[in-house]
Amino acid sequence: MLDLQELDSRADQLRHQLASIPEAKELAALKTQRGTVDTAARDARILVEDLTREQRKADADVEQVKARRVRDQQRMDQGLVTNPKDLERMQGELVSLERRISNLEDVELDVMQRLEDAQAELDRLTADLEQMDRRAADLSATRDEKAGKLDAEVAEVALQRKPLADGLPADLVALYDRLRTQKGGVGAAALRARRCGGCSLELTAADLSVISKAPTDEVLRCEECNRILVRTSESGI
Repeated sequence: MLDLQELDSRADQLRHQLASIPEAKELAALKTQRGTVDTAARDARILVEDLTREQRKADADVEQVKARRVRDQQRMDQGLVTNPKDLERMQGELVSLERRISNLEDVELDVMQRLEDAQAELDRLTADLEQMDRRAADLSATRDEKAGKLDAEVAEVALQRKPLADGLPADLVALYDRLRTQKGGVGAAALRARRCGGCSLELTAADLSVISKAPTDEVLRCEECNRILVRTSESGI
């Protein structure tokens, strides 16, 4: 029974190690962090797309007004406008067009700057995501390697446990398994130096006397913690 308990304790330790692999914890934290960065990157990408459209419109507006200015200037240069009033009006219009172009170019420059800033932010976030993905790949590989070794050890312990459990009465194994669940993984404990190895209670002389007279195949229980009590050569009885 103690051999079974020892194997089960070893399996519990291995499972705890599986659940506590540092790389697995770092991966979970990295996944959360990546989600935040990915959301920011999506927002930055949308902003870049919006500003790109806005810049195309600003460029088109500037070119349209410039084309009109060139057209009007050519008409004047070619002498196509001869009426003094029309000529004066067109000259005033050219001044207005220059002012309009200047304003539109200011808008164009502002959009270009905002687009440049947004693209830089998107590039930075994209680089962060790529770095996180590389780190996640490394962590996953290390975690899987460690988990594989631990899984193999758990399987080996299970193989060692089976013949031990099969060699014990089914009702005793069922009791032991139930106590293990109730008692934090320890269903059976050795009696050494008059103490229960499960709760460390020192048994009374009367209890020890009862135990010493009990048949060797009788299932004994600790009066304090109710665990299966296994007699040993060091029990002190």
